[in-house]
Amino acid sequence: MAATAFAACLALTVMAAPAPDTTDTMLYREPYRPQYHFTPAHRWIGDPCGLIRHGGRYLAYSWGAAESHDMVHWTELNNNAIKGLPPHTAPFTGSVVADTTGSGGWGTDALVAAFTSFDEDSKKQSQSVAFSHDGGRTFQYYDLNPVIDIWSTEFRDPTVIRCEATGKWVMAVAKALEKKVAFYESDDLKHWTWTSDFGPMGDNERSWECPDLFQLEVEETGEKKWVLVVSVNWAREQYFTGEFDGRTFTPDHAYAEPLYVDEGLDYYASRVFQNYDPTPDDGVYTLGWVNTWDYAQQAPSTWGKGVWGLPRRLSLRHTDGGLRLVQQPAGALEILRGKAWTFRRRLSAGVEALPKVTAMGNCYELNVRLHPSKGDVCGLNLCCGDGRKVKLSYDEASGILTADRTNSTPAELPKFRRMAFAEIGGNPELRIFVDKTTIEIFAADGLKVMTLLTYAAPGQDGVEVFSLRGKTEVELTAWPLASTLFP
Repeated sequence: MAATAFAACLALTVMAAPAPDTTDTMLYREPYRPQYHFTPAHRWIGDPCGLIRHGGRYLAYSWGAAESHDMVHWTELNNNAIKGLPPHTAPFTGSVVADTTGSGGWGTDALVAAFTSFDEDSKKQSQSVAFSHDGGRTFQYYDLNPVIDIWSTEFRDPTVIRCEATGKWVMAVAKALEKKVAFYESDDLKHWTWTSDFGPMGDNERSWECPDLFQLEVEETGEKKWVLVVSVNWAREQYFTGEFDGRTFTPDHAYAEPLYVDEGLDYYASRVFQNYDPTPDDGVYTLGWVNTWDYAQQAPSTWGKGVWGLPRRLSLRHTDGGLRLVQQPAGALEILRGKAWTFRRRLSAGVEALPKVTAMGNCYELNVRLHPSKGDVCGLNLCCGDGRKVKLSYDEASGILTADRTNSTPAELPKFRRMAFAEIGGNPELRIFVDKTTIEIFAADGLKVMTLLTYAAPGQDGVEVFSLRGKTEVELTAWPLASTLFP
């Protein structure tokens, strides 16, 4: 959990409670509660931490624990997984590794969490570890913490990986207001040596947080490249491709302009799942936090606050501008689909309602292909009702897709009424996931992604297609998506 969220950490403590019996007919049916995105029963949820695949299951934390067999259906295990924290100490964002050789002295295959310890009195941030002997359900705080302490109030969010090239553990941790990622190495997860700093580069306006470091395959060649993702300005994420030798990250080039993970308004602090299972590797998957600090703590939800995004499969692709990140919805999401409904039409100028999709109650997936007529502005209105909507419009002349939520909710949220833009070009094919209060849009075959919250009011679930000039052709397939919260 980022240090900017001290009040949110307190909210976690206040709101935490034993998970209620899911037979309660009101639980998980509250207004604004997503149905197939993960949310906890009753508490705050922030950055996804400790994402791993281990023992045939996926584990994720915040720092309450959750597990899944497919990254889609999640079971909340507890509200507070780290035990033995000193008084006035809160755990912020971090990661989990499987110590398969027992290098830390806690046993072979022990799970070890690395996280930021926040001292509520001094506001100091340092890096600590904790170990698990129950398969990751809970972790015991190491009594000689912190393991890294530079006496800073802006030093947080460690990701730990195993570097095969050096045979050592590597930690990437943010020096937030310096806009740097510091790298450390260790033999035992307890004693760490600084090796290098990276940054500032790209977007360095206000802050860097939540670094993640991993390798991805380039689609055209199969080669592996290192990717460094950093959350910036408490609002979005940028990424760099390059080389990493276990001590220093060297970018492919000097990034004068940032490359953003998501073009939307609400995607932050993502991490990839580290795979410790001896099964064939089917790719690299990630989860992010669907929120932005401008209004995260003012969300109108009553059950708690915070949503995790859909699992995404990552790769790299060569483009005219260089290597670019590609994100696709995890294939496991297709198990949620109900009966498909299709719509093909050459649109007249104006708006046409889609009652079959409206009946899906803001819980659906859309595959949309637009063949716009010359100079047309066309698209979809989602979450319509009571004079409000989210407008997705594509301008044929500029090739830009706009997501306009300036009039999408009755909720009063500061800095919420904004638009997002992505240049996609051509005849756009969009894969859109709507889930009560969230919208995730995948375009340009995964090269462009837009994530945004909507807080559409109950009953505000109308769907329309539109064309300004007419003669645009639209092909659309819609699936209702089953809730993951009920049998």
